[in-house]
Amino acid sequence: QVFTFNRVEIRVQPSVKVKNGARMAIICHADISKNADFQLKHNFTIFKDGKLVFMTVSDKEDARYEIPVAKSSDTGDYECTVKADGKLSFSSSVYVWVAGMTKPILTADKKEVLEGEVVKLRCELPEEVPPLEFVFRKIKTNSAPKEKRVPEQTQNFSEVEYYVEEGDNILQFDCFGKRQVRSGWESSEHSNKTLVTVKEPFIKPTLITKPSNNVTEGDQIELECSTVVAQIRNIEIILQKNRTILNSVRDKRLLKYSTVATQEDSGEYLCKVEQGAVSKTTKMNVFVSELFPKPTLSASMTKVDENKEISLSCSINGFRRANFSIVRKSSSGDILLKNSRVLTMRVTVNDTGSYTCKAEVKGIVKESKSVRVNVYAPVSKPTLSVVSGSPEVVLGKPLQLICHSVMGTPPITFTFYKGDEVKTNVTNDTYATFLDENIGLNDNGGYKCDARNNHSSGVKTSNILNVTVIVPIRDASLGSIPYGEVEIGSETAFLCSVKEGSWPIHFKFFKKTDREVLLHETSEYSDRTIWHKKTMKRKDTGTYYCMASNRASVDVRSRPITISVILATWQKGVIAAFVLTAIAGAGAVALWWFLRKKKKGNEWFPSLCLGTDVLHSALAPNLTNEKLTRQPSDGNYYSGSGYIEDNENHMKSPDESKGPDLESAEVDYTEVEVSTLDPHR
Repeated sequence: QVFTFNRVEIRVQPSVKVKNGARMAIICHADISKNADFQLKHNFTIFKDGKLVFMTVSDKEDARYEIPVAKSSDTGDYECTVKADGKLSFSSSVYVWVAGMTKPILTADKKEVLEGEVVKLRCELPEEVPPLEFVFRKIKTNSAPKEKRVPEQTQNFSEVEYYVEEGDNILQFDCFGKRQVRSGWESSEHSNKTLVTVKEPFIKPTLITKPSNNVTEGDQIELECSTVVAQIRNIEIILQKNRTILNSVRDKRLLKYSTVATQEDSGEYLCKVEQGAVSKTTKMNVFVSELFPKPTLSASMTKVDENKEISLSCSINGFRRANFSIVRKSSSGDILLKNSRVLTMRVTVNDTGSYTCKAEVKGIVKESKSVRVNVYAPVSKPTLSVVSGSPEVVLGKPLQLICHSVMGTPPITFTFYKGDEVKTNVTNDTYATFLDENIGLNDNGGYKCDARNNHSSGVKTSNILNVTVIVPIRDASLGSIPYGEVEIGSETAFLCSVKEGSWPIHFKFFKKTDREVLLHETSEYSDRTIWHKKTMKRKDTGTYYCMASNRASVDVRSRPITISVILATWQKGVIAAFVLTAIAGAGAVALWWFLRKKKKGNEWFPSLCLGTDVLHSALAPNLTNEKLTRQPSDGNYYSGSGYIEDNENHMKSPDESKGPDLESAEVDYTEVEVSTLDPHR
């Protein structure tokens, strides 16, 4: 028995798009070829969105999954598998859309509510499967519905609460559902409409003014706010003007407020009645006519020198019958100066401030705009100085100056001069600074400053400030006489000089060893100095350099020079004479031995050896006593420091220290070559 699957397919009746509530069938068909007519059992399995929905076993090549009433939840991708005698085949996926949703059911927990209460609604889609979205609508007459959208992922119903607002008399609610399909969103039809009746807990308040809402300054005005309430408990009445609460009452139906009218009382008044979450308001405009205009304060002068007289005068345009007073403003309150229209006074610096005048008619007090009066003391002669303290500046460095006046009413304007050139103007309280960033060699003086304020005395000028320009040290160099090689015991002069630099200049001489050794230092009002070292010794061989500095605080170091201390001429002569004498003596002894051995025969060779030994024996004591050796050819040879430094920084040589110093004793060396004598001569 041989068979094969040609194909497996899904068929939908009546079509892949079915109306909600209609009959629908999903058919799985297997197309099979056989080599003979025999019975074959087929296992059919139908899936929707990957989940098993139907399974059957049949000897027919079709399996039918009936859905009597199609719902929107039946929408999805369908596919099937067929298994027969160990063979398995799959169909392609087919999307089935059940168009339309069932009608939702809406219920409300109340049919009658008060303003400020809450209505709870429930919308349900009994035959639908989540996820769903519910849309609730609150419908009022002559206004657009207010919607609330609630997504539900796990249930086919949703609940919301609606707050009943002021003016909600008769309310209607409905809802509908939505679900997402492959082509977008699909909506159900709207639910039944639910009617809710709203009752008022109290009526809108009434606001009245007595005698009217149009009064004149100085008149008594009274405002009354009232309401009708079903339950007086927790009722509150509030009277406001421009967000400011003027008066309020609780658990009462009436509020009263009275005052003497001023122009500031003109404006909109609001009466608000609140109970729980319900609030109702009433507004009214009140207009207060002006009884008299605000007074005006004038001053004879607003900028005045101290000890001068000024006059302050208060007036009302077209109105003279008023009680006037002139006051001075301060942080602690108004200071009454005089109950009069005119005030004359001799001023001091302490009288600087703001002044106003007040006018009173029929209990109404009005105040003028303030007038600022500034009293000035003259500036004192300013002083000009360098901020760093010393009237010096290094060439190329900035110079900061400060100009200061001890006395004078601010603001004070300071003017800085460099020579006759105005550099800058600065306005400040008591001092000002100036930075000169362009200092040259010729900028040795000519700085001054002016100070002035609004006092009539005019400008005060400081003394001229002379500033010394310090030129930094440049290019230090060191030389010596003699140069290079110096004989033992001779004097050497070291010359340290600079190309440029302000005096005095501080010179230091150093010898370079494993550490820096200061040999000599001095300060000179010159660009050079000479240091004489009286007696040179072998240990003075080495490298020397000098360093120069001045008030610019920059140390400049010279290039090093090398000094080699060699034997003096007379010392070389003594050594040469000693060596020649030693050689002559050794030759005489050798000749004597030679002649003596010759008499004994031809045994001259041992005698020659003996003569050589005698020669070396004769030289050995001299070489030991004189410690002769070859002088080092290295110019930097150094046998030890020739100077030490005590706690008082005084320079001493080893010759000046107390007691013998055997280790530092001078030893001279030379080299002697001895030739073997010719036995035939």
